[in-house]
Amino acid sequence: MKLPVSTAIAALLAATPAFAQEIAPTKPATPEIATCKKAALDALSAKEPEIKDIYIDEDGATVAVSEAKIEAIPVTRIVMAEAYLRTDRSDKPRRFLCLLGEKNKVLLTFFTAR
Repeated sequence: MKLPVSTAIAALLAATPAFAQEIAPTKPATPEIATCKKAALDALSAKEPEIKDIYIDEDGATVAVSEAKIEAIPVTRIVMAEAYLRTDRSDKPRRFLCLLGEKNKVLLTFFTAR
């Protein structure tokens, strides 16, 4: 029986604190944050060319080590941070979530309005 993706992600996020270990961010961006930012910017700018950059608040970011799985796909890191989408219009703060798999492959990037 396969779970809908949203159910699998919800289950993963609910289970993550039991498996998570916080890693302090380094300057410049941690490889995980840099990888997530690039993947998110590539995906967003392809759909919305007015998005010029993404600013991720690294000081408040959490990069957690994970032993969770979505179905059979391992999730090795979870990045959570405040982010701003830089456009020609005003920037609004958003919550940013990024799931990384093996070899730092980006599995999901997700933004929500605050």
